[in-house]
Amino acid sequence: MTKIIAALDQGTTSTRCLLFNQAGEIISSCQKEHRQIYPQPGWVEHDPLEILDNSIYVIQEALKEANLGSADLAGLGITNQRETTVVWSKITGQPVYNAIVWQDTRTDQICSKLAGEQGQDRFRSKVGLPLATYFSGPKIIWILDNVDGVREKAQKGEILFGTIDSWLVWNLTGAAEKGRHVTDVTNASRTMLMDLKTLEWDKDILDIFDIPEGMLPEIRSSSEIYGKVEGSLSGLPIAGILGDQHAALFGQTCFDPGQAKNTYGTGCFLLLNSGEEPTLSEHGLLTTLGYKIGEAKPVYALEGSVAITGALVQWLRDNLEMIQESAEVEKLANQVEDNGGIYFVPAFSGLYAPYWQSNARGVIAGLTRYITKAHIARAVLEATAFQTKEILDAMEKDTGIKLASLKVDGGMVKNELLMQFQSDILNVPVIRPTITETTALGAAYAAGIAVGVWKNQEDLREYWQEDRVWKPTMEEVERDRLYKGWKKAVKRSFDWVD
Repeated sequence: MTKIIAALDQGTTSTRCLLFNQAGEIISSCQKEHRQIYPQPGWVEHDPLEILDNSIYVIQEALKEANLGSADLAGLGITNQRETTVVWSKITGQPVYNAIVWQDTRTDQICSKLAGEQGQDRFRSKVGLPLATYFSGPKIIWILDNVDGVREKAQKGEILFGTIDSWLVWNLTGAAEKGRHVTDVTNASRTMLMDLKTLEWDKDILDIFDIPEGMLPEIRSSSEIYGKVEGSLSGLPIAGILGDQHAALFGQTCFDPGQAKNTYGTGCFLLLNSGEEPTLSEHGLLTTLGYKIGEAKPVYALEGSVAITGALVQWLRDNLEMIQESAEVEKLANQVEDNGGIYFVPAFSGLYAPYWQSNARGVIAGLTRYITKAHIARAVLEATAFQTKEILDAMEKDTGIKLASLKVDGGMVKNELLMQFQSDILNVPVIRPTITETTALGAAYAAGIAVGVWKNQEDLREYWQEDRVWKPTMEEVERDRLYKGWKKAVKRSFDWVD
């Protein structure tokens, strides 16, 4: 039996395929970016057909690089940007509208209307989430209400909804002819429509949202065979689905309650394994599914989400043109010893955890004539670390657990200035694993367990290896001073949009 697993990592800015061997090592990869579509301020869209084409392309190219065919693979795991919403015709397979991306804020009024007098936490006890533009449910409502004829077709059973995982699985397994319309518990937990305890769509919430249940995919575990690929990759079992942050939690082998990881990507996502019962947050965090492996009990997590981290570096590169490549931000920031007294609060799409202020907007506070572009670059990096600290503080308040260390992954962990500052501001060691592609690795692990490449989760622990540890060196007085300044700057971003 072949022991090679493919992981399709469909992210916010690009799609990648990585092939892993049984030791969890990468043997080949391919990546392709897709367009970011901004029709209006605050609106962010993707073309679902472009994402589908890119997904097939990167799988084929990763196989070609390794000199393999689809028959050489034991299975395919999928991990995806989570709340991004696709609605398409069950008959033609065509999207009725572009995918509405998780960062999109157009559903602000829909969320306010749903909140009514009961407020933002109206559904939190069932779904673990506040009413916010972030999640899929309100995005479905927008499409049903604003795209001509879609609601009527949905009521006739002709329209399907899915997060990106569902869209890909349906198309890869045969589309309109025999495509499997499924999702896993982690992606379903980001819609605002799934009951955290029953792991089923909540009929009362669907009635309130006025969303036909027939649109929704079947909710399955994160590790099982959902179907086999048709077409050019014919016969390949799709055997794992995890939302990207849940995949990173699994890939970092955070299998015990109290273990946590932080992924530094377009946004920043800190997840803490909270065990086999959901913990409702009182400090602005999300209660979500960590993962569910086959018939085993579900594992829950607390999550703190930051909308803009790596995307802020991209903004510095693309909008202000201060740097030519994202990696140059570290060199620029290293030209100064500190931030010069400035703070950059990147509330471009509002603030996520722990504030959930959709009407906040970005600010740079503390500007003087002393400030150079190097100070701005440093403040850009420090913003990621400050936002992570806010989330970790909230997690400690909710759980009473003080983390001894933080496992990190994602593109920004190559930035040593950021990692050292993160350790300093948290006052705990920050640990980078040998394989930092833990999102793809988690999807590969889930698929590999389902098809027998690995027996169980205990098998996976031995493959996790430490690459680098950063330890705090900052004095407590300085840490407190910097964090106090950050908190003042965050308040300046509140209530900007009326």
